[in-house]
Amino acid sequence: MFRRRDMTYFEDIKELVKNVPHTLADFSLPRDVARTPTQASSNFITNKEQGDWAESLLTRAINTTSKNYIAVKYGKSDAVVAGEPGFDVFFKEFQRELDEIGKRPDLLIFRKEDYDENLGLDISHLDHTQIDSYIRKAIAGIEVRSSAFLIDHYEEAMQSRVDYYSSRAMELRNEILNEYSDELLHQSRIKYRDLLEGLTEDSLNIADFKVSGWRSSERLLTLNDKLKELKAAIKEIQKRDYLSITPKVEDLKVVYKWIETYNVPHYYFQVFFDKVYGISFKKILEIISDPDNEGLVFSIESDSKNQNKDTIKIRSKSGIEVAYKVDEPDHKSVRKEMDRGRLLFYVTFNGGTAYLDVDKLRAVLEIKGEF
Repeated sequence: MFRRRDMTYFEDIKELVKNVPHTLADFSLPRDVARTPTQASSNFITNKEQGDWAESLLTRAINTTSKNYIAVKYGKSDAVVAGEPGFDVFFKEFQRELDEIGKRPDLLIFRKEDYDENLGLDISHLDHTQIDSYIRKAIAGIEVRSSAFLIDHYEEAMQSRVDYYSSRAMELRNEILNEYSDELLHQSRIKYRDLLEGLTEDSLNIADFKVSGWRSSERLLTLNDKLKELKAAIKEIQKRDYLSITPKVEDLKVVYKWIETYNVPHYYFQVFFDKVYGISFKKILEIISDPDNEGLVFSIESDSKNQNKDTIKIRSKSGIEVAYKVDEPDHKSVRKEMDRGRLLFYVTFNGGTAYLDVDKLRAVLEIKGEF
């Protein structure tokens, strides 16, 4: 089934999967059956348009930069959305294919000598049985994720936020201990004194307490308000302060299935509006298999952008910056009429340029020699 020289990749993934906690993803169980969506929203279509743009951006960047490799669109392309005629058929076919071969990555990378000009740059519409042997010639599959952020601006803002609330939290801590020490000596409140005395800038990330709600005197009421403000500042500090590469939990099994089927190395690329980061599926499995990484390198959240599905948020800088600059695309509003005259308004994207760091891209894709 596999070319012998490539056999070690799937074997490596198979071993890594054994270390993924069952509480996160149990690979011994079949995937959950997805329900057919019944209605698309403007936000969903805008996110889809943004994802399509990100794929196009990367494809153009690779194909205009590389001398030896070429990117081809491969992932299933849903031209119709929930609520439109033909969507049910598309969705059922998509689910059937997930069970047969797993989830197609959005892009495949081929050596130019293996590229089939007759099939062109888009094989997403072809049944997998037609292109089975061709897919096995790919040197990489890339899942493209998109994010509506400028990562550099975000990190600057988050650092300013953390600095501000850390400073304010320590001011409140010192103020309470200095000005309300007598109130904190009472047996019902001494636990707050102990907590505050142990509070440092390093421990703000893990501190938590309940504010009792004292009202029996003006002084206690003021103390209560200061503790509430301290708690609020600590909550701001504890919010996730990094942008992330975002594999969905439910996709882990179907990505593994595709790797099992084709034995082609798999990667995730996260496209921001100013940079692009890449990470291997191997690295993702290693990160989520170590419980010590949770809360520091990754978190698991219900993501509204992904239909509130559990999504793994891996710190972007755990990957490699494969594009150091992105020129933003043009955009425009589009009106779409659905059934029963329901109108959706969404945004489409066109153009833009990603400037690749070829050495870093080669490092992510483990390409030796000239790209």
